[in-house]
Amino acid sequence: MSARLRMALETGGLELPETGRLSVLHPRADMDLSDLPKDRLQIVQPLKPDHDHFARMGYDCVAESDDPVAGVLVCLPRAKALAHMVLHQACRRSGGMVIVDGAKTDGIDSLLKDCRKRVEILGTISKAHGKIFWFLSDPDAFSDWQAAPGRVEDGLVTAPGSFSADGPDPASRALIAVLPSNLKGHVVDLGAGWGFLSAFLIRMPGIKTLDLVEADFTALACARVNVPDPRARFHWADATAWTPSAPVDAVVMNPPFHVGRAADPSLGRTFIETAARILSPSGSLWMVANRHLPYETTLETGFAKVEEVGGDSRFKCLHAQRPVRGRQPKPGKATPIRTRR
Repeated sequence: MSARLRMALETGGLELPETGRLSVLHPRADMDLSDLPKDRLQIVQPLKPDHDHFARMGYDCVAESDDPVAGVLVCLPRAKALAHMVLHQACRRSGGMVIVDGAKTDGIDSLLKDCRKRVEILGTISKAHGKIFWFLSDPDAFSDWQAAPGRVEDGLVTAPGSFSADGPDPASRALIAVLPSNLKGHVVDLGAGWGFLSAFLIRMPGIKTLDLVEADFTALACARVNVPDPRARFHWADATAWTPSAPVDAVVMNPPFHVGRAADPSLGRTFIETAARILSPSGSLWMVANRHLPYETTLETGFAKVEEVGGDSRFKCLHAQRPVRGRQPKPGKATPIRTRR
């Protein structure tokens, strides 16, 4: 992104306002913002790991903002509905220029084409498999891109760009089908999303505390609506680094296995390691995963007993009991998971 922005500023005719705050919407941790005046920047990033990255670098960071600013840079998110919503927010907040930067794989060409029908594009530069373009803010031109909260079955609320925003994920449905109805004590929904699993869990009378841990601020806001129970507690946090105040009785999760567009099974393995770390010695993990994902060694390393309790050709539902601290995997061989049908 920096190469396109630098070229636009140096030779492409893009001029930033000389005074006033500038807001950067949804930058990812791998983006270089050094060509912008750091002391005037406000970073808006609802994803906790990326938010914390820029906060550690000394930027002023928030999860959301409606404050008016002198100009806005939109770092194009991949989900089209979210991209439309973010661009609407940018036009509503900016008192001047709106700059949009994105990769071809994120849909920047399609978005530029749509924007040309609504506003006058003042400049555009193609470089490094992407584009940057800019125009003067016109809130009315994008008023129909203001996204309303989505509603799925049972009236549950979702948000554009959230995982499985169109409805419950089939893997989560598979996990619900095998969960026991008598979970009790302190339970954690790790990577809770907009709260589909938790909305099911909170019906169990034996659960005294239900912690919903989610890195996406927007999804967690939906979860607050979907799980209106005083036993529920909501944590905007990186699930792989979160620690409760005391060990918990059970962890339930449908862990992610993508970073951006790339599959990354190590993310799911880190979720499993987190579950083993936060559970009590007698605690248990209930999880679902795509059948091809290689989680067996991590589970057998971290737990005394692991068994498959359900699933189909696409998914496997796993129950792991009694976390084992400090156990090392046997080199070259994974212990087979026992299967219960």
